[in-house]
Amino acid sequence: MEELTIGFVPPRYGDEVVGGAEAVMAEAAHGLAKRGHKVEVITTCAIDHYTWKNEYAPGLDNSGLVPVRRFAIDHNSNGVARKRIGDSILANAHVPVEAQQLWANDSLRSSEMWHYLSENMDSYRCLIFAPYQFWTTYACGQIDSSKTIIMPCMHEEPEARFDIYQPVLNGAEGIWFLTDPEADLTNEIYNLTKSQQIVGAAVDVPASYDPTAFCEKYGITSPFIYYAGRREWGKGWQDLLAGFAKALDRTDIKLVTSGVGELGLTEELEKRVIDVGFISDNDRNNAMAAALAYVQPSDRESFSRTVLEAWLAGTPVIANARSAVVAWHIDRSEAGYAYSGVEDLGEAIVGFANNPSAAKDLASTGRDYVLTNYQWDSILDNMEHTLANWFPVGEGE
Repeated sequence: MEELTIGFVPPRYGDEVVGGAEAVMAEAAHGLAKRGHKVEVITTCAIDHYTWKNEYAPGLDNSGLVPVRRFAIDHNSNGVARKRIGDSILANAHVPVEAQQLWANDSLRSSEMWHYLSENMDSYRCLIFAPYQFWTTYACGQIDSSKTIIMPCMHEEPEARFDIYQPVLNGAEGIWFLTDPEADLTNEIYNLTKSQQIVGAAVDVPASYDPTAFCEKYGITSPFIYYAGRREWGKGWQDLLAGFAKALDRTDIKLVTSGVGELGLTEELEKRVIDVGFISDNDRNNAMAAALAYVQPSDRESFSRTVLEAWLAGTPVIANARSAVVAWHIDRSEAGYAYSGVEDLGEAIVGFANNPSAAKDLASTGRDYVLTNYQWDSILDNMEHTLANWFPVGEGE
């Protein structure tokens, strides 16, 4: 009988998509496909997680190693209710379960995806959903919990304690975690009774780095710290700018940033921040190698792949101590500094800028840490082991 398909269900998928969970899902899907598994990505037509505009064509694309099945997002809400509830979430106010449900259903939503999965579950060995808070996981992850793996990508935030996610995680057949702190937090909140495994995630190792090529390409002639990712409050962008501003009078260092999102710079910061926009993986790797330090200001991390990419490039990390995951990485690797607050971030930037040789020495253990713990062979072994235990080949085939 024909092998059943392993389906990966992220809210977005594509080369233009910026997001850690989406990247892990894409790489895991391709990794399992290369190992001979029948794999498919089921996702939406969106690229931007703010507008959820349908930009890709709907339908099945078989052109790559992993087929991609896209569904259009329904744009039949003005989003007023979600914004009102979102304001309450930001204020850490109590959100009743009815409002939680409305908030989850008033974002991206695809009736075509829901109906497709409802009618075609028999074609799939299992479905892997990530991250936990999006409608694709919340709604579609409960269609057939017996065939569902949730990869929550959980971090401390008000939404993590919403009642509506209890049946999503506790109903799933299994849970995949990326790190120990993520597993600890999720078990603390949800008291999980289902099968679970820390499968981890990985980052690809570049064949080489060319920091000079990056600087020449973008006209960068001064030492710089680097940030790659989404420029938004949820990723700590405003705190990074505030901390960097406190270092301006004591160092000539620049801040180079790549990714998506509005910069929101003051006139003073405009002279010291260089935005290179959305860049290729190769350019990002070269930027990591060229930087004096990589800065991770987010306190909402479940894995933090860019931190590991910096260490692979031999670059130290300055990271937000409020992120349990990143603080855990730094504690284990001893290849970075975890700051507490904007003032401390500014001091760290000045310290690294004024003593670049010490900064380089600090990074010396980072590459071995990544190579020892976060390579795809071992991660895919973990995934295959859980798939064999939770969804044995032959059952239902």
